[in-house]
Amino acid sequence: MSATTNSACGYGWAGALPAKQGLYDPANERDSCGVGFIINIKGIPSHSILRDSEDLLCNMTHRGATGADERDGDGAGVMAAIPHKFMTKAFKELGHSLPPAGHYAVGNLFLHPDEKVRQVSIAAVERIAQSLGLQVAAWRLVPTNSEILGPNGRSREPIVMQPLVIAQDQLAEQEFQRRLFVLRKRAMHESAPDSWFYVCSLAVRNIVYKGLLTPAQVPEYYTDLRDSTFETHFALVHSRFSTNTFPSWERAQPFNWCAHNGKLIWADKTQPAAP
Repeated sequence: MSATTNSACGYGWAGALPAKQGLYDPANERDSCGVGFIINIKGIPSHSILRDSEDLLCNMTHRGATGADERDGDGAGVMAAIPHKFMTKAFKELGHSLPPAGHYAVGNLFLHPDEKVRQVSIAAVERIAQSLGLQVAAWRLVPTNSEILGPNGRSREPIVMQPLVIAQDQLAEQEFQRRLFVLRKRAMHESAPDSWFYVCSLAVRNIVYKGLLTPAQVPEYYTDLRDSTFETHFALVHSRFSTNTFPSWERAQPFNWCAHNGKLIWADKTQPAAP
């Protein structure tokens, strides 16, 4: 598969969105979704918080939508605290020991299925990280269950990988987060849409699992979420209803730090004011 094959007829991430045509204009896109939040107010992590958030997400199925094939959701996902116990076990299996919680960052990145294109993106992340005094110590392939996807979801299904990022020098958490922000922004701005590169999250405290999924598919697709050592003190879940927008993997929510229901009051300052 080439990097340009699937993007020839569209625009945006992975060429998943059609160009302006007929009555469709991407400038008019809006969406309307469902958002849920659950937290242990004492900050005590547990796997039950994650399992309860799955029930919450599935109860918002009516706030999302599907395609003609009901396996194709408009998008769904969950944000949780980074599960230190789970990550310690997962990276130990790869031969890497984790620093204490708060002294490393991890996140989920979408990458191209083509190995050559994917390696270009990985090299770019590592290069930018090094320029910021950070080090990508390891990459973990996130296990996924592609069998549950519909035809639309599978046609643009990315490879999901987790970078383990540490600071080369001792950094305060705020400075570490600032450099991670720059790393994420630079990596995404320097990547072409046909590279399929997208950062779901890359932070010290939280992680996002999302995709072109239905609510019920989220824990079935990401098997990490079924591991009992995946413990969190909060979960933010989102079920997307794309309304008159086109669904795609990177448009699923939550985003890096938030999720919204699409009903935002805004003004497009790029367009001239009406007479």
